[in-house]
Amino acid sequence: MKKLRVGIIGLGKISGIYLENLTKMFSNTVELVGVVDLVAERSAAVAEQYKVKRYADAEEILGDPSIDLVLNLTTPQSHYNLCKRALEAGKHVYVEKPLSLTVEQAGELVDLAGEKQLLLGGAPDTFLGAGIQTCRKLIDDGWIGRPIAASAFMMNHGHESWHPDPEFYYKRGGGPLFDMGPYYITAMVNLLGPVDSVTGYAQKSFERRTITSEPKHGDVIDVEVATHIAGVLHFEGGAVATLVTSFDVWHHSMPRLEIYGTEGSLQVPDPNTFGGPILFCRKGTKEWKELPLLFDYEQNSRGLGVADIALSLAEAKKNRASGELARHVVEVMSSLLSSADTKQQVAIKHSCQRPQPR
Repeated sequence: MKKLRVGIIGLGKISGIYLENLTKMFSNTVELVGVVDLVAERSAAVAEQYKVKRYADAEEILGDPSIDLVLNLTTPQSHYNLCKRALEAGKHVYVEKPLSLTVEQAGELVDLAGEKQLLLGGAPDTFLGAGIQTCRKLIDDGWIGRPIAASAFMMNHGHESWHPDPEFYYKRGGGPLFDMGPYYITAMVNLLGPVDSVTGYAQKSFERRTITSEPKHGDVIDVEVATHIAGVLHFEGGAVATLVTSFDVWHHSMPRLEIYGTEGSLQVPDPNTFGGPILFCRKGTKEWKELPLLFDYEQNSRGLGVADIALSLAEAKKNRASGELARHVVEVMSSLLSSADTKQQVAIKHSCQRPQPR
């Protein structure tokens, strides 16, 4: 098959694993052509390391007819505008989460991709890994019976203690829900199907955060977004899930993700990873039993969603980490915050197809 020729815009912290995987793990289906970043020295160093073209700016990479797909790894505030420009330039697009900051923007990108007959994809692609795909098969094969509920907890004390440039996590488009929520919500949609309504509560526990990482140690961030969000998700299939995302919690012992069914319970691996472990407890027993992984991609395989687009194009089918799925996730997150503001349940208007299993 013809390799998918990829250009990367944005070379922040997350780009390292994409660069490694696209040039090694997925090099049979993907060819990295070139890169660009606002920091010229950074793009020069990456281009030299990976022996690819260094573009002067985004316009040059969008105007290169040899580029098939733009991989957008910029910060969330730039996702919509850059994805739109790439689609208008005739490029397939894969973007880091979230797809955009609003449902309206996400819908515009989905519609534009459809009009242009281009594939639009969005992170996370962790649900395509060995861990969650094994859980998907277990659920589909009836191991836990009919799914009736789920619990998901993503709680820590924020990124200012380790991230070199953490300010954007506390600005519009950041916060624990839009930053980490896509992993958990995408995993649950893959396992349980789309969401039809949500109820949420949100608070901003600290007005300011002090950076303790380098190189901005001691800088103070004014917090603009909610940093502790608790919600209830009702799925079209009838299951009800509890979701808590927080940058305000020092320690906890809650599960990352558990699915409960009529015949048993399943402990799902961390949705921010590709591997295991998976624990299963059948009704009538008390012991959790670890189950083997049934699929490949156990290690950090970011870029798998890009490789899936390459295969989807070759086979003329829809990619799994699709724009429609990413829009649905954006709407679920936005609706949780809207519910918190209005103190009312919010119906989800844009459903999506449950991704096909691998």
